[in-house]
Amino acid sequence: MTENINISFTQTSPQGQRLVVLGAGESGAGAAYLAMKKGYDVFVSDFGAIADKYKAQLNEWGIRYEEQQHTEAEILKAAEVVKSPGIPDKAPIIKKLKENNVSIISEIEFAGRYTDAKTICITGSNGKTTTTSLTYHILKRAGVNVGLAGNIGKSFAYQVATQKFDWYVLEISSFMLDDMYKFKADIAVLLNITPDHLDRYDYKMENYVASKFRIVQNQTAADYFIYCADDPETMKGMAERTFKAKRLPFSIEHKEEPGAYLDGQQINIQTSPLAHFKMSLNELALQGKHNIYNSMASGIIAKVLELRNETVRESMADFQNIEHRLEFVANISGIRFINDSKATNVNSTWYALESMSSDVVLILGGVDKGNDYAMLTELVKQKVRAIVCLGKDNKRIHDAFEDVVDIIVNTASASEAALVAFHLAKKGDTVLLSPACASFDLFKNYEDRGNQFKAAVKEL
Repeated sequence: MTENINISFTQTSPQGQRLVVLGAGESGAGAAYLAMKKGYDVFVSDFGAIADKYKAQLNEWGIRYEEQQHTEAEILKAAEVVKSPGIPDKAPIIKKLKENNVSIISEIEFAGRYTDAKTICITGSNGKTTTTSLTYHILKRAGVNVGLAGNIGKSFAYQVATQKFDWYVLEISSFMLDDMYKFKADIAVLLNITPDHLDRYDYKMENYVASKFRIVQNQTAADYFIYCADDPETMKGMAERTFKAKRLPFSIEHKEEPGAYLDGQQINIQTSPLAHFKMSLNELALQGKHNIYNSMASGIIAKVLELRNETVRESMADFQNIEHRLEFVANISGIRFINDSKATNVNSTWYALESMSSDVVLILGGVDKGNDYAMLTELVKQKVRAIVCLGKDNKRIHDAFEDVVDIIVNTASASEAALVAFHLAKKGDTVLLSPACASFDLFKNYEDRGNQFKAAVKEL
């Protein structure tokens, strides 16, 4: 964090100030704990039910909370509100707070006030969890005193309250960025921008793009901005903006120096005249075109931090991908089962299909966020034997693919989807759960969907 930000907040003591936390999940509970440690009068309010794990924590910490309601009289007393990224601006309580000119911020913004650790902030429509995890893996192996937070792992605020890290690798969603104002990324990474969550952005792509570019706000000439030079929306957005940070692009289409590029079957990274790194594609643990980009971004970060090439190479070669992202589940009767439940948009499913080298039985469906399935048509034609729908309303999937594949089957549970897919697949095929949709119609979240699918596969 920059020095002036830390000073501005130590001048005003929070002692006794009302801080309301909306949403009592991982980020909310962590923000509440940090606020309590800093002397705020904390109140937590969740419009849904609070998970037992977080309720137990709030009780243990002696923090007041409510669930399944928002008591306006309590909430509107707030000097400031820390909002869960899942709560949209159109929620009645948010509208009311704005009418009353109450400051609303994200957990990342709040926690950033209380740490002088350096931050690597990674955003993008796709690949951010993989890139964040890989970057953390590289830094950890290199002996860096580093924490992992944001949309992944333990709450950033909770770690700021309980740990003393020199660096944090933070996975940052657009929803988090929307409520970040003074926070600064020392190293900002923008992987790509493709249509996603447009329901939260008035169905305007330019609003979503603007949200993503908040990753570079407050950066100075001492900071770094790492981005994909092959991504059309990123390059279009950059042409309309100015940047103070040092820019380091990556590309598989053309040479980028300084930056990263593909030379035949080899990644080349150069961040300064003395910082070079090369690695063959077949050595990478993460395969597929999209993962070349993810590996390039992580490699650039490693070389900005001047980590040893040997450490970077070892880390990129032995990294194991995160759960629910192209996760191998089992091989049954010669049929591979892959759990890609984290693919909650069409672009993620495109990446998953692009990386498949066999015929596929594809499990699609859930809560459709205004998806345009057209970008999948060619890959589905080339690779997909059958589609198994897993959702309450599958009409748009049928409309998109009924002329592309011969078999489309509706199912209403993970176990039914796994069983039907198994019967439709042939030896040597892959059953791929890559839904392109949110999970909230039949499941608690994408993790629940992935876990139920894995359990169902193991019952086959």
